[in-house]
Amino acid sequence: MADSLRDQLLKSGIVKQVRDEPRANSFKGAKPAPGKPAQGAGQPGKGRPGSHTRPPQKPKSGSEEIDLAKAYALRAQTDAAERKRAEQAAAEQARIKRERKAQLQKLLENNTIPQADSEQVRHFEYGNKIRRVHVDDAQLAALNAGELGVVQQGGRYLLVKRDVAEQVRQIDAQHLALLVEPGSGGIGDDGVPDDLMW
Repeated sequence: MADSLRDQLLKSGIVKQVRDEPRANSFKGAKPAPGKPAQGAGQPGKGRPGSHTRPPQKPKSGSEEIDLAKAYALRAQTDAAERKRAEQAAAEQARIKRERKAQLQKLLENNTIPQADSEQVRHFEYGNKIRRVHVDDAQLAALNAGELGVVQQGGRYLLVKRDVAEQVRQIDAQHLALLVEPGSGGIGDDGVPDDLMW
């Protein structure tokens, strides 16, 4: 059945139950009107509507509110600590990336092989795409034999000797775009480089 508005407010905790004693004491001297029984007299629980439906509630202790406040404060501290750890991890990753980039730049500064202005193109797969580098016939043969490698830096593909390519692999393997293993031949029977998937 539908509860009275008072009962609903009491259940939700918005309104606290008021004790009847102060009111009853203030009306002790008052006499009921003729022909009407005194309030609360006669049958028990017939005083105010809804008074018989539930026993008086104990007032909530302040410890529940304190516990909730502590829980919120603890949660805020935990969230702040997690954010701080994430920021520190991101800063550490950025520092490592900067150091690797500086090492690669220093290594490649004087160790790149000038590319020839020729129509000869060596295709290779890098970053799930087919890339190309312009080479002459001698550089193409050296690339396919594994004597030269291709390193990606700053959006460009640079030719380097095998030992430099191996050093690049140790610093950051993601920048090594092409290095054919010696003895693998590099070029298939169909004339297509082995590292390409056609």
